[in-house]
Formats: sequence, C-alpha cells, structure tokens
Amino acid sequence: MKSFGVHLFFLLFLAAIASVTVQAFTGTYGINYGRIANNILSPDDVVTLLRAAKIKNVRIYDFDHSVLKAFSGTGLELVVGLPNENLRDMSANADHAMNWVKDNVLAYLPDTHIRGIAIGNEVLGSSDEFSGFLLGAVKNVYNALDKLKLSHLVQITTAHSQAVFADSFPPSSCVFKDNVVQYMKPLLEFFSQIGSPFCLNAYPFLAYMYNKDQIDINYALFLPTKGADDPKTKLHYDNLLDAQIDAAYAALEDAGYGKMEVIVTETGWASHGDENEAAATANNARTYNYNLRKRLAKMKGTPLRPKSVLKVYVFAIFNENLKPGPTSERNFGLFKPDGSISYDIGFHGFKSSSADSSLLSLKEIRASSWSGSYSIILTVATALLLVL
Repeated sequence: MKSFGVHLFFLLFLAAIASVTVQAFTGTYGINYGRIANNILSPDDVVTLLRAAKIKNVRIYDFDHSVLKAFSGTGLELVVGLPNENLRDMSANADHAMNWVKDNVLAYLPDTHIRGIAIGNEVLGSSDEFSGFLLGAVKNVYNALDKLKLSHLVQITTAHSQAVFADSFPPSSCVFKDNVVQYMKPLLEFFSQIGSPFCLNAYPFLAYMYNKDQIDINYALFLPTKGADDPKTKLHYDNLLDAQIDAAYAALEDAGYGKMEVIVTETGWASHGDENEAAATANNARTYNYNLRKRLAKMKGTPLRPKSVLKVYVFAIFNENLKPGPTSERNFGLFKPDGSISYDIGFHGFKSSSADSSLLSLKEIRASSWSGSYSIILTVATALLLVL
C-alpha cells in the first residue's frame, strides 16, 4: 500500500509543474533541420554547427534516434515531428500513441531537451488524405503526455501552410477555406484548451513567385518600399511576412480564436532555382535571411499584434539534395551540405577540430537556470511514475 506521504508529495509535484506554462520556443530565432539528403553533416557535427551559430531552437520532421542522441546534453531545444503517414495509426490507437511517446520522447528526457511535438506537417488545405486523422492523433499524443505527467513540459502543435486560407490580402479579409473549417475549428478549440499556438509556414518567396505582377520584390525582401495598406484596419505594412502573419491572426479572429499566438514554423528564400524561378538567387536569399534576422532582433510584433514578439523558425539548415520538386526546393539551406555557408548573413561555417570539446557538459547545462529545472522536473516525474 502506497504511503500517504508519497501521494501527498506527488500531488504537490503535479501542482508545481502545472504552474509552468509550456513553451516550445525560447527567444525569437530558430531553424529547421531537414535531412532529405545523402551528403550532409552528421547529427553530432550539426550540434557543433548550431552551437557555434548560437541557434538554440531546432525543429526536425521526424524522431530519428541518432538526432535525439546527438542533441543529448547540449542544451539545444528540440521539437520532434510525427510524420503525416503516422497520423492514421496514432488517431486510431491510443496505446500506439502512448508507446510512441514512451519510445521517442520519454526515453530521451531529460538529457535531450524535447520541448515540443509537431503532429504532422501542412496536413490541412491541400488534399484530405490525412485531414480526418489529425485531431485524433493530436488528442491521443497529448493524452499520452498528460498521463506521463509531461503535458506541461512538451508542447503539442501542427504547422499549416497558406493553403488553409481563402484570402490573405488585405490581411483583415483573411478567413479559413470552407473545406478546411470543419477540421480547423475543432483543432483550434482543443489547442486553445491546452495553450498551443497556431503554427504557420509563411513564404514571401512563394507568394512573390506566384504573384510577380502584384508584389514588389522589395516588399518581399524587407527592403525599402512604399509597402501596402489595409483599408479596413488602416494598418500599414512595410514587408510581406508581417502581412502574411496578420492574415493568419485575422482568420483566427474570424474563427473565434483571436487570442491565439501565431508562430512562424517555416520561412526562407531559395538561393538557386530553375529558369522560371528567377527570384531564387543567392543575393535574394542572403537579403531575405539577413533582413529577417534584423527584424527579429528588434523583438517586436506585427502591425496587428505589436505586443506579441514574433518567433520564427527559418527553413533550413542545409540544402537538401534529395528533395523532389523544382530546383528551388533543394536550395533553401543557410549552409551547404559540408557545413560551409551558402551566403553570408553573419554565421560561420562548420569547423570540426576540437569544437566538440567546447560544448557545455551536461553537468554545466543542468546548473543553468531553466535547463536545471527542466531536468530535475523530468527526472522526478520519471521516478514517481516508477514508484507509484
């Protein structure tokens, strides 16, 4: 029979972690670590590269164990991905969701700082192949985290493309497409209950490519321009990314979730493309990404949400040589496969030598502010699960 003291301690512990608001993103700048390539650096070398660049927030699109092990003890904050092809199974079987969380999240905590799980990617808005499974998968994975006492430490999200919107200009006119609403509203309702943000993949590059006659490229690249005005809100926009984000806020408000935060989970500019992708140049990519960093360093919001500091994950670390589609798809990397820079925006290329030895030890990381609390909470949670 379990003692009253153990139960009391457990209840106090749960009360303590319940007071912590889960945040998968700290700061304003993060990066996507795509790996559809056969010539890129090893996960261990990627850690060295990211540490040198002082990039702490990282998203991956799967749950590859070599990556999870490489990130152990580094202090880097990781969001792992549950691929679209796993949604049907996770939606249909809560036990499978529990086993997945145990094998791919709990097993690597607290040494690997897994701060979030992205359930699918751009599921809604294009085809309905996985749309009907998204909410079920989200709920089952969240419930698994909750049962393991991790729901206040690991955030659940899913990223959406611009395809979920019926209109995005002017920003105030934006609403969700009719065929998306039936899936989106229940998802937003659940996310509002658990405190998750709306995650948007926003590409001024693509918007410009599809609307060259209507969009000034300077507006897309954060360069001086006359900008654009929203006739309804009377707000002025000096860059396209802000307008895309405020369009998402407008759609959320129309759906009844105007207080939900928008985080940009992908944005970037291709440095090379096909003949019909003339805007995909190294100079344009450098300009966009350099100006984006300057924009984020100002720690400000958008015209519609000026007090909500913008948070962005750039796409991506590497050019990925095995990605299908036009040439631009394989050339979004800030770095080339060998770790050298694709163009200069202030980062340095990969240097092997003794760089690994400069990484903080696990002991040092645990001694620092949140990292220490994070590790202690997860260690105690795991121990309690075994004892109770």
